[in-house]
Amino acid sequence: MADRERKGLVARWLEGKERSEDYARSTLPTSRWALFWDILKGRFGRLVLVNLLMVVTLFPLAAVIVWRILALGVQGTIGPYGAGLGVGYPMLPELVGYAEMSMFQADLLFFALFIPAAAIAALGISGGGYIIRNLIWTEGIFVANDFLRGIRRNYWNVLEALLILTLILFVARTMGNLADWLVSIGTEGAGWLIASKVVGYIFVAFGILISFWMISLGISYKQGPWALFRNAVVMTIGTFPQTVFFAALATWPIFLSLFTSGLFAVIGVLILLFFGVSYMLLVWLDYSQWAFDRFVNPNIGVATGRGLYNKDKPREGTRSSVSPSESDSAAMREYRRLIVAQGKSKLVCRPIKPIDDDLEVYQLPESFSREDLEKLRRSKEVIEEDTRAYEEEHKDDERYVEYNRQFEERERALQEEDEGKKKKKAPKPPKMLNKR
Repeated sequence: MADRERKGLVARWLEGKERSEDYARSTLPTSRWALFWDILKGRFGRLVLVNLLMVVTLFPLAAVIVWRILALGVQGTIGPYGAGLGVGYPMLPELVGYAEMSMFQADLLFFALFIPAAAIAALGISGGGYIIRNLIWTEGIFVANDFLRGIRRNYWNVLEALLILTLILFVARTMGNLADWLVSIGTEGAGWLIASKVVGYIFVAFGILISFWMISLGISYKQGPWALFRNAVVMTIGTFPQTVFFAALATWPIFLSLFTSGLFAVIGVLILLFFGVSYMLLVWLDYSQWAFDRFVNPNIGVATGRGLYNKDKPREGTRSSVSPSESDSAAMREYRRLIVAQGKSKLVCRPIKPIDDDLEVYQLPESFSREDLEKLRRSKEVIEEDTRAYEEEHKDDERYVEYNRQFEERERALQEEDEGKKKKKAPKPPKMLNKR
């Protein structure tokens, strides 16, 4: 038997394939890659609007970067590196290490300014990340309201991530500049100094990955500061190859704007202004949801594949061979358990005679006697007897039998599930993970 009515050629031509159930189902995203492209194509305007809101909070950070580039450029132009040549004045006989010392002193200021600038940037990232996470979960959004709600909910987690990153960057850059200066003036142990510089940059790279995970974990789960950092380290180490790949895939607009020149740098800046920050969060949070579905959510009883269409799910009206405890999410199992706890519906589990006959309750007059009360009692008894006869006659109807059978099966399945949980000790979930 066909699942739905087969339409004629003219009807299908007039409606178009977009109205077809199979076509609509085939266009739904069934993987994280498909979901990324679906959001990119269908919500591009929203992504641009969110990006503009985040860029406002990123202006202080960008201003510090531009200020540093200009200051170092001017310092390199007017510095006393040509003293003693020609008319050079004043004459500085010893210039060894002067450039390295100047860089060391300048970066102490600029990299320290990155810390308060990152605190301001955390406002935009927390709000924008919350909106993009809701897009990935295919939830309805209101950009302005959800932006503010994301700041209230996620600011401290995002702030922790950015503070850790900027502090690591400040220490590593300071130690690297100090190593360059000491090597230039001929201090002993140059090999150890260079090694310390390399180790510092390795810590910066690792800190970037940890900060990315802290942002995605902080937006998706409720957890304390130490748990957030610890679990970010665990996720970074546990998914290191994938993390490196998707971090590079997400941050290429930054590298294009900072580490190129000319036309490519201009293109990179324009991408960051209008779309780049939203793109980075979309790529990273989409990948994070894949990792959470694979390594985290099954262990804490949270439904996986949020925002994706499950093509293996049976259509409405068909029966599934999988038990409710295997196919449903934790929320659905809790809903079924609540229904069982409330008991069978008396309006559905048994026949109820419709009011479609002439039987009526005797109406007492304003002045009534004992005889009137007897008539009232007999009329009620007649109605009750008629109702019981109707219920006895229709108790084997298919809809009542099917409802009672399904309720009993659901009750038995939940009882078996509870007994199985008692026998098998449930794994202890990580301390961090309480779903937002």
